[in-house]
Amino acid sequence: MTAAERRRSEDRRSAPLRGSGGRPPEGAAVLPLEGVTVVALEQAVAAPFATRQLADQGARVIKVERVDGGDFARAYDTAVRGGLGTHFAWLNRSKESVALDLKQDAGRAILADLVAGADVFLQNLAPGAAARLGFGADELRARDPRLIVVDMSGYGTRGPYRDKRAYDMLVQAEAGLISVTGTPDTPAKAGSPLADIAAGMYAFSGTLAALVRRGTTGEGASIEITMFDAVAEWMGQAMYTTLYTGTPPPRTRLSHPVIAPYDAYPTSDGVDVVIGVQNDRGWATLAAEVLERPDLVTDPEYATNRARVRNREKVDAIVAGVTSRMGRDELLRRLDEAGVPNASLNDGHGLIGHPQLAERDRWREVGSPVGGIRALLPPITFAGTEPRMDPIPALGEHTDGVLRELGRDDAAIAALRAAGTVA
Repeated sequence: MTAAERRRSEDRRSAPLRGSGGRPPEGAAVLPLEGVTVVALEQAVAAPFATRQLADQGARVIKVERVDGGDFARAYDTAVRGGLGTHFAWLNRSKESVALDLKQDAGRAILADLVAGADVFLQNLAPGAAARLGFGADELRARDPRLIVVDMSGYGTRGPYRDKRAYDMLVQAEAGLISVTGTPDTPAKAGSPLADIAAGMYAFSGTLAALVRRGTTGEGASIEITMFDAVAEWMGQAMYTTLYTGTPPPRTRLSHPVIAPYDAYPTSDGVDVVIGVQNDRGWATLAAEVLERPDLVTDPEYATNRARVRNREKVDAIVAGVTSRMGRDELLRRLDEAGVPNASLNDGHGLIGHPQLAERDRWREVGSPVGGIRALLPPITFAGTEPRMDPIPALGEHTDGVLRELGRDDAAIAALRAAGTVA
């Protein structure tokens, strides 16, 4: 990079686009990513999940969408107030929406200007699609070595699966997650899109690592994240079991393949309670103080975890025989008093009404195109700060404002709109 090119790169980074959104309320502590601008060419779940985490912590996220409908997750369903998709509501608060037609030269020129003022460019188009549009990592970082480019895909840019379709359920199957989830007779995918979430979290943490390194060395980064790699990492225990025993772990419903008792147990009022004993001391406490069977502590069929796993059906029958005679509240109280790990087997209603969320003031309201909706604070809590909980954008809501930041006047914007370049 020549001295003149380096100066131009620094000039771009001092443009008004950079860090101009998401200011904390006056008097509030500065959020960790305040001043960082992310341009996201994203859709569906994995990439929007990553960028929402960045927005939560103060980054300005400019979401680039298609002019003809935008991110297709907007229309997965209309369950949120009869007009907004649940996935989109979950993943896209605190972002700015710019709608561009990237098939047009003018649309690509606008995206290039956006990226020139950004710290991070993140995309999850099909492998190779961004490069064909002129936004490959090598090309972008040749122009600006400080830029952090994050490419997300199902299987990566090389290998026999490069162009294979990679939806969440398909990757859960391909990476083996479904093989360890479900009943002995019936495999099941995880109910939440875990392949998307896993990839999104690695994209988030990878971006943070790259920002830290850039702060030390001045060097940007080219980062590749795949859904398959993310789920493969999460399969570590099952993988090592298979690798070194020759036998994949069995599907065990709610129970644990190598720990017992570890399952849901019935109560007299029909609500199951989950009990998880981690070691022999925990078993001794459960047996003596809750089951009132101190003889089980030393019985060779049950005294050790290995013995309990071999005799899992007997163990579960003994535990259930006692818990089924107690009401849920009584059982939870006795387990808590004894210090035995436990949980209620909640559904969505149980989560929404959970007293822990209410007591810790975890609920907020955010704006959206369909009105105010409830949302949970993000899991990362910095003392003295309030995460960004800004509105969910309508398609192209911020297009005109961002174009003006990039130097387009009203006449130019009107011409772009007439040509269908922006929406």
